[in-house]
Amino acid sequence: MDQVLVVLIVFLAVFTQSLSGFGSALVAMALLPELVGMGVATPLVAAMAMTVEGCLLLRYRASLNLRAVWRLAVASLAGIPLGMLGLKRFDENVAMTILGIVIAAYAMYALFELKPPELSHPAWGFAFGLLAGMLGGAYNTSGPPVVVYGNSRRWMPAEFKSNLQGFFLLNSVLVVSGHALSHNFTQAVIQNYLSALPALALGILAGVSLDRMVNPDLFRKIVLVLLLAMGVRMIF
Repeated sequence: MDQVLVVLIVFLAVFTQSLSGFGSALVAMALLPELVGMGVATPLVAAMAMTVEGCLLLRYRASLNLRAVWRLAVASLAGIPLGMLGLKRFDENVAMTILGIVIAAYAMYALFELKPPELSHPAWGFAFGLLAGMLGGAYNTSGPPVVVYGNSRRWMPAEFKSNLQGFFLLNSVLVVSGHALSHNFTQAVIQNYLSALPALALGILAGVSLDRMVNPDLFRKIVLVLLLAMGVRMIF
């Protein structure tokens, strides 16, 4: 039964990102740790995210602006090992609480459509990239800092979605490499990943196909409300 739930969660997470451009790791990390534990969920979601982001980047590659994301990427190189080290040091209950805070805080930020101050100096990318790398290495949640940074830099919608996929893919490659070097890809992780591949492919196809039929803004808000509820539940 747990294996079936893992597959369903992977489908929901991938469908969410394919339709709205964000959220696969947030959705998966909000649900999977209670089923398989943080030690399995973290490398599993990293591998899943890398696969999805590679596929979606092909779709949005025309709008990718490498000059806008290279600082984020360089800084994340330092943040990822710090996040992985923290994951091993923290008790799992503490890690779940931190993850819940990150998820709930981002859901509140996005739901209320808060507009951060404009950051005109590109050097801010290093600070946000470091934080994104730390959260990505520990919990696969590199998205919130990058989303806030993109809004602060006033990226246009197409560039925003493309830049996110480009950074996420590079970040995921680094995170997956770190997990591989740390021998975190256990038999349980590999088995769950292989079992979930059909659901992953179906989630991408469904999200891309329904992109014009489903209101992505409404769907995004529904997902954010669910993420907020799951984040609060993880905290308490």
